[in-house]
Amino acid sequence: MSTLREILGNSQYWGLTLSIAAYLFACWLKQKTKLAFLNPILVSVIVIIAFLLGVGIDYDTYNKGASYLSWLLTPATVCLAIPLYKQLHLLKKHGAAVAVSITSGVATSAVSIFLMCRVLGLSHTHYVTLLPKSITTAIGMGVSEEAGGIVTLTVISIIITGVLGNMVGETVLKLAKIDHPVAKGLAFGTSAHAVGTAKALELGEVEGAMSSLSIAVAGLLTVIAVPIASKFI
Repeated sequence: MSTLREILGNSQYWGLTLSIAAYLFACWLKQKTKLAFLNPILVSVIVIIAFLLGVGIDYDTYNKGASYLSWLLTPATVCLAIPLYKQLHLLKKHGAAVAVSITSGVATSAVSIFLMCRVLGLSHTHYVTLLPKSITTAIGMGVSEEAGGIVTLTVISIIITGVLGNMVGETVLKLAKIDHPVAKGLAFGTSAHAVGTAKALELGEVEGAMSSLSIAVAGLLTVIAVPIASKFI
């Protein structure tokens, strides 16, 4: 193990390679099993953590190579505009519904976090850390840092929110008897950002386009809302 640890410690890109390999394995596992709880992001995180603990490598060493993936966050978010452009006519047709849905989703997220922090007695720092939990990581990290939150915890909360939305979102929509493709897309994008959008794209092109739109608008509204909401705790 010590020899392997030394070899990996001297390699600049092994963290990147491990991350990609773990994710590809997780995608293969999900495709083979078709089990909702085997979300690729969740499984790949578990695989990477298990590997680091088993070999005895700390996170900072791993992140030297894995951090290159963060460069892709912004262009990946921008690419979500492609399905939106293809369904631009739907945005024009359902403009009012889109505006109300996304605004209410952002407001509900902020209020629920406020109530949770009040009940659990969390501090102001934890409050602003959790406020961006429902927007994409590329935006949420900046919002958290600007508000004085703990960026690492913000990223964790964003990942957990997205994974849970991806896993149970479709079931929740079925239980609520929501079957309109526009409504489904708005729900996934507003509550579960890019990870939810991946699920929305599986459901259909319209769902994916509306979810992509929700990511951008919800992110913008959250950027505006966080400085205001942060004054309440």
